[in-house]
Amino acid sequence: MNVQLLDRSFDACFSENVDVLVVMYGLEFQAGKDPLSQLVQDAIRKGDFEVKPGKALQLYGVPGVKARRVVVCSAMTLHRSDLSPAVGAVMALLRDAPVKRMLWHSVDGWDDASLYSLATMVSDHTYVYTTTLSSPKPRVLQTLIFSEQGSKPAHKEAIARAQACIAGIELAKEWANRPSNHATPSMLANVARKLAKHASIQCEVLGPKEVTKLGMGAFLSVAKGAVEPLRFIVLRYNGGPAKQAPVVLIGKGITFDTGGISLKPGAGMDEMKYDMGGAASVLGTFEALAQLKPKLNVVGLIPATENMPDGQATKPGDVVTSMSGQTIEILNTDAEGRLVLCDAMTYAERFKPRAVVDIATLTGACVIALGHVRSGLYANDEPLGKALMDAGETSGDLCWRMPLDEAYAEGLKTKFADVANVAGRPAGSITAAKFLQRFGREYAWAHLDIAGTAWRSGSAKGATGRPVGLLVHYLLQEQLPDLPAPRKAARTSTSTGTNKRTTARRRA
Repeated sequence: MNVQLLDRSFDACFSENVDVLVVMYGLEFQAGKDPLSQLVQDAIRKGDFEVKPGKALQLYGVPGVKARRVVVCSAMTLHRSDLSPAVGAVMALLRDAPVKRMLWHSVDGWDDASLYSLATMVSDHTYVYTTTLSSPKPRVLQTLIFSEQGSKPAHKEAIARAQACIAGIELAKEWANRPSNHATPSMLANVARKLAKHASIQCEVLGPKEVTKLGMGAFLSVAKGAVEPLRFIVLRYNGGPAKQAPVVLIGKGITFDTGGISLKPGAGMDEMKYDMGGAASVLGTFEALAQLKPKLNVVGLIPATENMPDGQATKPGDVVTSMSGQTIEILNTDAEGRLVLCDAMTYAERFKPRAVVDIATLTGACVIALGHVRSGLYANDEPLGKALMDAGETSGDLCWRMPLDEAYAEGLKTKFADVANVAGRPAGSITAAKFLQRFGREYAWAHLDIAGTAWRSGSAKGATGRPVGLLVHYLLQEQLPDLPAPRKAARTSTSTGTNKRTTARRRA
């Protein structure tokens, strides 16, 4: 979907060649002398339209207006939470309308946040998945236009950011929505290679042989039961000086999760195609970076594999050695995401990163804690945690800071390895984060648990593309001129346990 900004007065919008003109009023409607205002005033007087959030009125063939359709709506403020009911009401009226070009005008003007919010919300309402349909219905809305007289440079930046984020979000949706036989680890690697056609992006793909040589025993243990070969994808966006420390994004890429030997219940297992939502969000973020061209360096790491119950699959009670040298007792093979992530986190050390953020559909416990509104956020570094929270609020891609108290790590203790991969049901999202924290000692680290936000179930079933918006806004904050040196995690916030380095690790 293309997003544009036009320098137009309200009256000038009446002459624009679009399929629908949407006019948004504040809660205090004041009729002007134009024909549209008179019609709206008449509808209000006769009780056919209320100037309140969530209400919209569609008009056809308005005299003096070139657009075939006109929809009027209202919003209390320009804040995202107030725009959402207005967008929902408008798009409900236009659900079956042949609208290719839409012009949206706010009588009270725009700010840059509202332009971004409205564009991404309209995109979400009009997105359609078509890849595996025999007779797909193509997306109707192709161009969304905003109008404002004397538009500001910041508004143009907001439109550019919205356009890039929409491209990234929809790339993430596409690959998360695909069935697992249409989104294998090798196919994800091909997406990454296509991203590397952008001059600013480089891609390297490692296979089982290279991953074995690196000593990624935790990652390999998850892939043992899969016929599809694993892929470890390394993306690099080079927009800053060569010596600038990069931000590393790590996306969990379990392209299908049966649970392995700890098999999941059959009901709803089809949704485990979404278990690579973290990987999809990293791919989407790199698509947005290629369009926005910020002056910073970013590395994307995607450990991609299926988790299958084959005769060679890892069994509960098996002990494996991670790339860090720490041994792990795998008590539950369905807690596989943390196993692929921990080796990627160790691999990230070689980049001497200023920060590392992992993104994963990690725990059902996070869904119980936060539902489907906010992603869970964990961080061992206060500036990093605050930056991600702020980016979530700015983008509307919300998260919530969760605790990392050391007492939560008690359940991960075991007699048979340095750490167990699960600690029981209580505080399951937190104990999963405590497991990962052991592998992020050498840098500022944050973990986003997106199990409740990466997709929707039920009649609205489909990927959301989150948290691409959050990640892009965070990264754009990080390109500020006073970019600090890499931050190292505070020792006081790390888990206890050994952190040995194996010979394989030194080779890597």
